[in-house]
Amino acid sequence: MKNIKAIIFDAYGTLFDVNSAAEKCKDKIGDRWEGFANFWRTTQLEYTWLRSLMKRHKDFWEVTEDSLDKSMKVFEIDMGMKNDLLNLYKVLSPYPEVKKVLESLKKKNFKLAILSNGTPALLEELVKSNNLKNLFDDLFSIESVKIYKPDSKVYDLPVQKYKINPGEITFLSANTWDVSGAGNYGYNSVWVNRNKAIFDNLDFKPKNEVSNLTQLLKII
Repeated sequence: MKNIKAIIFDAYGTLFDVNSAAEKCKDKIGDRWEGFANFWRTTQLEYTWLRSLMKRHKDFWEVTEDSLDKSMKVFEIDMGMKNDLLNLYKVLSPYPEVKKVLESLKKKNFKLAILSNGTPALLEELVKSNNLKNLFDDLFSIESVKIYKPDSKVYDLPVQKYKINPGEITFLSANTWDVSGAGNYGYNSVWVNRNKAIFDNLDFKPKNEVSNLTQLLKII
């Protein structure tokens, strides 16, 4: 990739393991913890898309709580665990390679940022709790435009802030719909395919695919 000035990361599922909250409660949840975590995440995303379509915006923390309520009922999990799960979601664990990769990129003088559905407060707590705050130039939240990814208004945020072209941005996400949204907007989208998944048919195919963020250092 040439002429890249900024490297932008999705947060949830890309830098931070969205299943880590449920995993930390697996002794109480039992063998169903992973199925529960996946259902919670899927419901959470569905709610963001549906609310965008209905123009009935709620912030990501409210959506996360609403989707957790449904998931706990579906999996018949004790509602007494709700606050524990929500608190753990605020401090999700990063993937093992994240800090070293960010440090390497920082030394190369790229602008580094997060572009996320998360609220500013959630993103701030997430990076602070994992000692990553000093590695990012910006934490872009959809709350400034009040609509969720993959709306183009979201991808416009870093372009406006840095006054650069979309083609001067490399964007990484583990979510195929996010990779497609950013790619169709004009970013150099890279798919972080940690689970050997199949890419969705959404009028965009990324030129680059990595199984972890360390592999980014070979192509940037």
